[in-house]
Parts: sequence; structure tokens; C-alpha cells
Amino acid sequence: ETVTENIPTGKPKWLKVKLPIGQKYTELRGLVDKYSLNTICTSGSCPNMGECWGEGTATFMILGNVCTRSCGFCGVKTGRPETVDWDEPEKVARSIKIMNIKHAVITSVDRDDLKDGGSIIWIETVKAIRRMNPNTTLETLIPDFQGIERNIDRIVEANPEVVSHNVETVRRLTREVRIQAKYDRSLEVLRYLKEKGINRTKSGIMLGLGETEEEVFQTMTDLRNANVDVVTIGQYLQPSKKHLPVKEFITPDQFARYEKFGLELGFRHVESGPLVRSSYKAQKHIL
Repeated sequence: ETVTENIPTGKPKWLKVKLPIGQKYTELRGLVDKYSLNTICTSGSCPNMGECWGEGTATFMILGNVCTRSCGFCGVKTGRPETVDWDEPEKVARSIKIMNIKHAVITSVDRDDLKDGGSIIWIETVKAIRRMNPNTTLETLIPDFQGIERNIDRIVEANPEVVSHNVETVRRLTREVRIQAKYDRSLEVLRYLKEKGINRTKSGIMLGLGETEEEVFQTMTDLRNANVDVVTIGQYLQPSKKHLPVKEFITPDQFARYEKFGLELGFRHVESGPLVRSSYKAQKHIL
């Protein structure tokens, strides 16, 4: 007798997204297409693109679009990445200037193939953005750099307004969801950033991969114990049939429970909802 898991079919109504509209969005979309700007907002088909762009926020991915890790949830290609583009910091800074972005989120693939984990390009990118866009605030959504402190120190030296690193899931599911990552290493990276003087740290969790409420509460507690200031909690959606299946669609009421719990724990900001992604409402997390 074969046992089939009860995997939900069809998205619930609360995951339906309005098409992005508005003058600001239309202008930015035109610039992105005209100058072939590389935002993760467009390449990741983010449901909040219209809202974020309307508020002058956008997310840019550096160090190419091929990752050295093969996480079960992520739509980014895995393989041997291309050589580092040393002009990339200037290109990203120029994109931010062209788009007139007020708050930029920078993220990257994992580059375990590089001795510095990509941290030198990271610091050069932050410097280039600061030079060309002195009034733009920054969040860097970083990989774990395999926990190597000298690479993390480069991010600390760049001193963005917010540094985020996502645990993505609960402890029990980490090996399945984030194959080459370690739950405790991620917590250590977040704790280290705070100890080194980063003003605002942040992490994100995806739900619907088979975690229990108690496990989510524990992960939120672990993050708070690592002195994390901001947490984002959203619904996992399967990028393709090859990726991990959605085990459950979490209800808006349950997301509200997590938000209440997070605020009681002492997080400065808790973004918790079905369509929340790590960069959602990012501009307010500097406050």
C-alpha cells in the first residue's frame, strides 16, 4: 500500500496578487527594460514589486545568477558560477541612480567557489553605491560566508544601515531545505554581526514546508536570543516541480499569531503574512 502525502492543490484566495500598477512602477519598469537592469524583483517575479517600487525600494542581486549551493526551495540556478565581474559594483550603483532608489536591498548567490566568498565584491558594491547615491539607505541580505569571520568583517566595515541573513526554516528542516547550510551557523553569523556593532540585523523564515507552530515559535525565540531586530515571515511557494513541495498554506490568522508572538518577544519589526518576502517593507526597517 502506498501512502501519498496530502499536498494541497491550488492556491488559496489570500495568495492572489493584484497586478502592479501606478506611475512610479510604470516608469521604473521602463527604465529596467531600457537599461537591462538586473533586479531580483523582476527575475524573481516578486508579488510585491509594484508596492515596493512605488515606495522607492528595489532589490539587486550581485555575483551572477548561478549559485554554488542547491537549496531545495530556491529558484536560482545551481552550478559553476561565471567569473567575477569587477565592473558590477559600478553597474549596480548606476542602476540605483537611474531608478532613483531611496532604499536599496543588495543580495547575492552563495559563492563558496571564491576564497573570499564574494565579500570583496560585496564591500566594493556598497562603496560604489554610497559614492554615487549618498542619500540612498542600504540593506545587505548576505550569505553565511561559511561562517568565516574575516569575510563577514568586510560587511561590518561597509556598515550598511541593515544587515540581514535568512535562517529560512526551522532547525529540524534545515538539512532538507538548505542542504549546505547549518542552522546554528546562521544564528552565529547574526549574533556576530550584532556583536561587531551592526545597528540593525534581520532574518527571514518561510512557512509551509512542514514545520509546526511550536517550531516556528522556537526559531523566532532563537533569532531574538541572537539579538536580531527584525524578522520577516512568509509563505513558501514552489518555484518549479523539481523543488520542495508546499506541505501547507498558512492562513492569514496564523501569520497574525506569529506577528503578535514576535512583537511580544521584543523584535522591533515583524512582517508576517502570506505574501511577505525578506525585502518587504524594507525601507521602514532602518527606523
